Amino acid sequence: MTNMTILDLAPKKKHALIGMLHLPALPGSPLAKLEMNEIKKFIIKDAKSLKDGGVDCLMMENFGDVPFYPGRVPAHVVALMTALASEVKAATGLPLGINVLRNDGVSALAIAQASGAEFIRVNVLSGARVTDQGIIQCIAHELLRYRSELGANHIKIMADVDVKHSAPLAPRPIKDEVEDTVKRALADAVVLSGAGTGKPVSPEILSAVSKASAGVPVVIGSGVTAQNIAELKPLAWGFIVGTSIKVDGKVENSVDVKRVRDLRKALG
Repeated sequence: MTNMTILDLAPKKKHALIGMLHLPALPGSPLAKLEMNEIKKFIIKDAKSLKDGGVDCLMMENFGDVPFYPGRVPAHVVALMTALASEVKAATGLPLGINVLRNDGVSALAIAQASGAEFIRVNVLSGARVTDQGIIQCIAHELLRYRSELGANHIKIMADVDVKHSAPLAPRPIKDEVEDTVKRALADAVVLSGAGTGKPVSPEILSAVSKASAGVPVVIGSGVTAQNIAELKPLAWGFIVGTSIKVDGKVENSVDVKRVRDLRKALG
């Protein structure tokens, strides 16, 4: 396990298709409507649809828990997500990633370690960003040490650069942000998204990120569709896909297995 790299998530393929599991609002959240057993049924159904459609990996996040905590989430969120992640692993056997919004990488790592997940996503691993949760600061110094303490170096870290739903404190070349995220914050992969959920990335920024990543895999985090994935292939290793593979292309809906299959076919 300790020798695994992020590339091992899709070892036989040149590119990785990562299907999103958007959790409905969990108990205790302002918009919570479903009981835990209903949430479990919803997310397992989506996970199986994603597997049937041909994704290589899954990523689960507490998408419905708005407004998000800027940092550490309460203990019950960690417990609920751990239980759900364990169920997803048992139901699919696919590699699984964990993202605890907005920036609780420490809890994401703990959930991954307990559930057998293989990777996590962190929105602000390096630097600082102005977000709707206020100013969010980097957690690399804490997270990487915690990973070592747990003996969990097999759990890989995907880190956003120029993360969606945020703005920089001051203008900075994307090249510098990528280099710091890779070389100083020690990210295992770099994620680039558009301005918001479901919005496409800028081709110019994607090209700059790809050039600056120094061989570290680049993952596109939003706006990927069956219509544009072919043109994005040369500049990215992985594609995190959610909105475009939901029923009617709406993020709050269930996964549409036909849309997943169409995307898989377009990626090859």
